[in-house]
Amino acid sequence: MTDRQDDTADDVTRRATGLIHHPYQPPTAFAAPMAGVFKASTVYFENTAAMRSSRWIDKSAYTYGLHGTPTTFLLEERLATLEGGTHALLVPSGLAAITLVDIALLKAGDHVLLPDNGYGPGTRFAREDLARWGITMGLYDAMDPASLAAAITPATRLVWTEAPGSVTLEFPDLPALVRTVREHAPQARVALDNTWGAGLAFDAFADAGVDLTIHALTKYPSGGGDVLMGSVVYRDAGLHAKLAWARARLGLGVGVNDVEAILRSLPSMPLRYAAQDAAGRAFAQWCQSRAEFKRVLHPALADSPGHAHWQALCRAAAGLVTVEFDERYSPAQVDAFVDALQRFKIGWSWGGPVSLAVPYQAAEMRSLPTPYTGTLVRFCLGLEALDDLTADVAQALAALGR
Repeated sequence: MTDRQDDTADDVTRRATGLIHHPYQPPTAFAAPMAGVFKASTVYFENTAAMRSSRWIDKSAYTYGLHGTPTTFLLEERLATLEGGTHALLVPSGLAAITLVDIALLKAGDHVLLPDNGYGPGTRFAREDLARWGITMGLYDAMDPASLAAAITPATRLVWTEAPGSVTLEFPDLPALVRTVREHAPQARVALDNTWGAGLAFDAFADAGVDLTIHALTKYPSGGGDVLMGSVVYRDAGLHAKLAWARARLGLGVGVNDVEAILRSLPSMPLRYAAQDAAGRAFAQWCQSRAEFKRVLHPALADSPGHAHWQALCRAAAGLVTVEFDERYSPAQVDAFVDALQRFKIGWSWGGPVSLAVPYQAAEMRSLPTPYTGTLVRFCLGLEALDDLTADVAQALAALGR
């Protein structure tokens, strides 16, 4: 290489230094409908004293991207307001929110209670993983506070609730369950899976009295079926120290582009929730007219389990409807019905624009006795026209009858 080439190479390298350390900083005052997106793993400090004194846990400063950026702090604050809490933490999924609460609040020798009709993966985590760490679990009938009272032990430190139940959509008397815990296990915390309510259907803290909620932001806050994220919301400062430091030690972080997507969708969530609520109620009433269905489960229906509890607590309902097929239809026939659906796609989750349908066997999901003997299908109403959805179910039922 010639001397001139050496000089040219050095000059190119120096240009990189100039680009990296360019002094310009844009003005901070920038008002727009959507908040800015801040991505970082490394965060700069003005000096070593600032580095040593900065605290992320109270959102007064930034220390490392995993512990928060302006973008993630903003979403956490909005979610806390939405659900009526004072603190919120973001985690990679709704299930991660459940497991974070379990890990942060339980230790060897403790006992946790879960509703038998609760979210299956959360129950499996307790049964298979918490058990390996010396934490015992029990199940209770969410529709019977006496069942909860009987299941409480002196070691009970956490009680999970869910409203309504997973898939079968029974709506419990949440205030009564909370009162039962306060009376029989004042040392225990009450957690609520509030994904269905989404902070919109009822007030989990003020009206139900729970200590903390988890929320699968994957569902209604995302609204697009393309983001995985979860949150934990609570009011107690003591809980904040336990949960936030446990999240930090576990290294649970979220992608800032995913946070941006939820921030963009959040303002429209009440409108989408209301539309899917209305569609769900109308669809449930239509399903009641079909002889193929033995039972239609939706909290707003007068004969759905727990309707009176829903009516007393709630101002809205999500777009989920479960039907129980008449026993004359075999599981294979119900699978064929689901396969024949065209507007309803087959897939997990809900809350997005596309309607979904999934078949279930109640006996495979529950440990306690269940009244559901036929095959269940859970419908998740999207944003399509209701007439198109009912026509789709009608044609699939017609094919089933041939």
